[in-house]
Amino acid sequence: MTTKPKAKKFRVRRSETPPSQPAEAAPQPTAQPAAQPAAQAKPRAVNMAAPAQPTPPTDAAPANTAQPTPQGAEAAIDAIKREGLTGRQLRMARRMAQKQGLAATSDYDAVRVLREAGIDPFQRTNMLDLMPSDKANKKPAEAGKVQLPQTMPMGKSTLPSTETMSPAEMRALEIGEIQKDIARRRRRRLLLLLARLSAFVFLPTAFAGWYFYSVATPMYSTKSAFLVQQADSAGAGGALGGLLPAQLNSNQDAIAVQDYLTSKDAMIRLDRDAGFKDHFSDPTIDPIQRLTADPSNEQAYKVYKKFVKIGYDPTEGSIRMEVSAADPEVATEFSKALISYAEQRVDDLSQRKREDQLRDARKSLETAKQERRDAQAELVRLQENTVLDPEGVIASLRQQITNLEIQLQEKQLQLAALEDNARPNKARVEGVRGDVRRLEAALAQQRARMTEATAGEQSLAAKTSQIQIAQADLATADLQMQTSLQTLKQTELEANRQVRYLTTSVDPVSAQDPSYPRSFENTILAFLIFSGIYLMISLTASILREQVSS
Repeated sequence: MTTKPKAKKFRVRRSETPPSQPAEAAPQPTAQPAAQPAAQAKPRAVNMAAPAQPTPPTDAAPANTAQPTPQGAEAAIDAIKREGLTGRQLRMARRMAQKQGLAATSDYDAVRVLREAGIDPFQRTNMLDLMPSDKANKKPAEAGKVQLPQTMPMGKSTLPSTETMSPAEMRALEIGEIQKDIARRRRRRLLLLLARLSAFVFLPTAFAGWYFYSVATPMYSTKSAFLVQQADSAGAGGALGGLLPAQLNSNQDAIAVQDYLTSKDAMIRLDRDAGFKDHFSDPTIDPIQRLTADPSNEQAYKVYKKFVKIGYDPTEGSIRMEVSAADPEVATEFSKALISYAEQRVDDLSQRKREDQLRDARKSLETAKQERRDAQAELVRLQENTVLDPEGVIASLRQQITNLEIQLQEKQLQLAALEDNARPNKARVEGVRGDVRRLEAALAQQRARMTEATAGEQSLAAKTSQIQIAQADLATADLQMQTSLQTLKQTELEANRQVRYLTTSVDPVSAQDPSYPRSFENTILAFLIFSGIYLMISLTASILREQVSS
């Protein structure tokens, strides 16, 4: 079996035949009439006429070798034009005429001469036959031998049709066939699209709706809300006064409580106190929402995050909690247990901080007290080893020396006044001189005592300085103790301000009607999800197909 090669359309350069070359092929002894019926010249008709046997030209038969008259050729060309041949058919006839070596003035004339030579100009040929060969140089009579009529099977109509169509009717017929083919393809693609949508969107959506309406276990939700507040606002006495809302000071504590309630620790504690795993392992719950017989903490935690929803509003400082369960009483019990856990967690958040602050303040006060005791004991020890008030003793000596100096100066003035007399009283002068000597001796003695009190290691001056240092240390210790005591009082006040309280604004109440599942909303959501997935996959597949095809 030989497969004809496929090739793109191309134009064959026409080989012009010299006009002086006579046609070697003899005309048919019975030429077709000038006005050939259009039915006999229908395109693609096979074996229009048997090829005529060439007859050698002789002078005795001039009628058989005569060329057709110009009027007959023009009439045949007009008849061919009325057949409505396409440009492609005319080009095929021109190429075949060039291959057979027949001279033609136009495409229609090529059809005419081919038919006169007994050759079907519209016979399908192999593209390789269009290549120039030695057969193109053969005589028409020899080339016509290949076009002998073949035996046709009986029972088939091989006659050309008598019905003809105009070019407009043929074009309308072709356009109608194209439109029918387009409509057929559109219907097929629409059916395929409907089948894909049914398989990937409508069927899963119907299954989801059946589950939500018929199989899913109804869940009852219990809602509650609570606040985390301080005993006193620390920012009330600040630069902004009381403009700052109180809940802004407890944002961190509220977030910490929210994190704790949504943690695995809270789930384990709730299971230990209220039997969370046992409730959701009940066989009455549908298989999708039900836990296994002996679930792990991770499996139970997934269900816990699904049925325990906690949200925090930072503008209002409120924590809203919603707990769902198959039994409304169980949901209320779970909600109350979680609120108690949150209250304990709030108390524990600031307790350590308050205890650390109070412990540091008390330790500072005890240190100040001990330092004061040590300073006071040092002062007492110094006072035991010397006079009670060395500074007072030194001041008394200074006052005595001053008094003796004043008395000595008065006696010296009195002695000078007596000696200025021409005949002074000798006894009186001697008495004044004796007072002067006694006063000078007393003054020298006091000055000696003063020198002894202010000189040496054990002098009164050294002891006085040590006592003064001890008194200063004692005063500093007293001040430190007072400061520590005041700090302790302020720390206690701050600790009282930092105490957190959990205030329940909405108490949990048992529900009478189930809140979940929301069948209609969940079904619509499932439809949208499946549609989005199908659309995304379809777009991806079309893009990949376009990239591969390009």
